[in-house]
Amino acid sequence: MQGILGQYSLLIVSGEHHRKLRGIAVSFSAMSKSSPVFHSRIEKLAFSMLESWRGRREIAFLEEMKKFTLSLMVKTVLSIDPEEPVAMRFLQDFRTYMKGFISLPLNVPGSAYAKAVKARARLSRTVKEIIKQRTTSSGEENGDFLEVILSKHSSIRQMNDDEKVSSVLDIVLGGYETTSTLISLIVYFLHRSPAALLAFKEEHEAIRRNKGKGQPLGWEDYQKMDFTRNVTKEAVRCGNLVKFLHRKALQDVEFKGHLIPRGWKVLPVLAGPNLDPSLHHDHLQFNPWRWTKEDKEIGKKTMGYGGGPRVCPGSDLAKVMVAFFLHHLVLAYRWKVKEDEYPIAYPYVEFRNGLHVEIEPVESHV
Repeated sequence: MQGILGQYSLLIVSGEHHRKLRGIAVSFSAMSKSSPVFHSRIEKLAFSMLESWRGRREIAFLEEMKKFTLSLMVKTVLSIDPEEPVAMRFLQDFRTYMKGFISLPLNVPGSAYAKAVKARARLSRTVKEIIKQRTTSSGEENGDFLEVILSKHSSIRQMNDDEKVSSVLDIVLGGYETTSTLISLIVYFLHRSPAALLAFKEEHEAIRRNKGKGQPLGWEDYQKMDFTRNVTKEAVRCGNLVKFLHRKALQDVEFKGHLIPRGWKVLPVLAGPNLDPSLHHDHLQFNPWRWTKEDKEIGKKTMGYGGGPRVCPGSDLAKVMVAFFLHHLVLAYRWKVKEDEYPIAYPYVEFRNGLHVEIEPVESHV
């Protein structure tokens, strides 16, 4: 992983270095999640994608979501529109980079690992070229993540170009793979739970009724999406987007009578507490209501976004992306998941055939 991610990735560094880089990501996430500019970007891309489905009866949903989230993250992080040539190159290299992210470290021509290392080098050059252009430009404000890491703030000023590149790629990575899969899991689980789908749709219809014609969604609308957030949390619990984490014991640790010697590698399996039958009633059942009525302590019994100083810094940003896209999806289309589709771990969460769904448009909404 380090050979592909680079030595400055947030997933690799530790200690004070980790706190500095994570702080930058958290600050950007906190600033952006309620930003009208960010909300507008989500809706613009959502409308474009949903409109591109008109006249189609079936789509490969996961693939579509990967296009959506990667385009959104590239726009949010680098202010690059999906139609630009540099964006197309970035998207292609990023996908190659992702394919080798967890692979056998065989750096021989043609291997997934070797392709990923080369793609990472090309991505680095692309980001450095954009940084160079920005630093010599007239100072136009873009409101993106790159603008944050090019600021003169004392905590950022000492970052070298490789650290800046890693920060950019980490943010894109965090908003791409897991977010596209999370939206796909929600669509899958809602199809299998008609009662949850009905409650979900009713919540979004109520929000839309209170909006003026053509009025965009805002932060206050997201705050009203209580059931949507419960659906999202339950999809994370059942779907287990991140199966495990890589950790290392920095000192001898005693855990439940077992000694973990210093230097040993530790692999926490997050699906353990998420699907523990002793912690969750009907643990394999998708039940969004468990987050409100059944178990007031459920948040302490799950590991959806990690925990402690390593908790996902962009989780709040991802939740807004998910909620806004699904708002327009559920009002614009009905869907039916193909019978032979189901999620698998490979090692990312994927679907047997890419989550092919049959779609049918409903009355247009504004």
